[in-house]
Amino acid sequence: MRSLQKPRAVVIGGSLGGLFSATTLRAAGWDVDVFETSANQLDSRGGGIVLQPDVLDALHFAGVVLPDPPGVASGERIYLDRDDNRVEQLFMPQMQTSWSLLYRAMRDALPAQSLHTGETFADFRMEGEEIVAQFESGRSERADLLIGADGIRSTLRRRLLPEVVPVYAGYVAWRGLVAEPYLPLFAADTLRDRFTFQQGGEHSALAYLIPGENDSTVVGERRWNWVWYRKYNREELDRLLVDRRGATRPFSLPPGTIKNSDIEQLRDDAKALLAPTFRALVDATEEPFMQPIVDLRAPQMVFGRVVLIGDAASVPRPHTAGSTAKAAANAHALALALAATCQAVATIDSVLKRWENQQLQRGRLMTDLGISLGDRAMNIAR
Repeated sequence: MRSLQKPRAVVIGGSLGGLFSATTLRAAGWDVDVFETSANQLDSRGGGIVLQPDVLDALHFAGVVLPDPPGVASGERIYLDRDDNRVEQLFMPQMQTSWSLLYRAMRDALPAQSLHTGETFADFRMEGEEIVAQFESGRSERADLLIGADGIRSTLRRRLLPEVVPVYAGYVAWRGLVAEPYLPLFAADTLRDRFTFQQGGEHSALAYLIPGENDSTVVGERRWNWVWYRKYNREELDRLLVDRRGATRPFSLPPGTIKNSDIEQLRDDAKALLAPTFRALVDATEEPFMQPIVDLRAPQMVFGRVVLIGDAASVPRPHTAGSTAKAAANAHALALALAATCQAVATIDSVLKRWENQQLQRGRLMTDLGISLGDRAMNIAR
């Protein structure tokens, strides 16, 4: 560690995982800078998130203040059949928020000068106890710790573990967001104040309310968030990943990129398979987006002074509602472990190994649960 200075971390990735790392480490007494490939802010990305205790604990530790309320509450969980009849219901209160609300809250809690956009990570090297991160722009940054929080397609993970790659699980998540007033009344009355599911033979759908584009939770200004899991073989997926301009997307199709013919087919499939309430959601979505479901689990998270967290280290399937929570827990636990280094009661290297053992176990449990839930929901035999 550099003498007479706070320890410093460089975080690769400016999405939620990177922001959890930056805000919690700063609260633990570290200097932190975040580097993001995209030249633009990311707050238009993502959809709904179930607000888990791990997320709230990390934000509280970091001193990040959320709006009040931080999301939209639901009480009942209901399951619909093909004709919109309730086939099951139970009381399970929870809070749903949006990706963009969490992103803005953490980004705004950081000093503007600590966020660096348009910087693509290229490589790193060690110089004594310092690590030097190098970027495609020619920039280099010295730090005591390099954190890879750059998601499923992590450049840093590829540098460390090129053999660890996402494996397609056999189905995708179609997603959409609908402004609250744009949904027909019959569907809104079914969904309001509830977390709603429809389980088919080889497909599964869910929907709930989240804050609006401006983080508003005022009635009429919120958004309906829906997800529809569909099975596609590899050849069908490859065709879907060709966007409306004819370019092949390597991983996902954000809003505005899906071919019109595929959107029309999605609506036709909804008419054939979904309950009227879920069909109304699909029909009201101007620009659905799609992401293949993948499995990924790195065998280690610590490589000397380099650390992988969040989806860069392991990817739980979304049925766990735990990807954001795992990133928050990884970052919070790392900050707590590294806080001791600021008082010189422990070394960076000694705390990282203990942290890794705990977080690898967390990742294994969550990814195993996601595989079990997903395969059962999609009727996939392994």
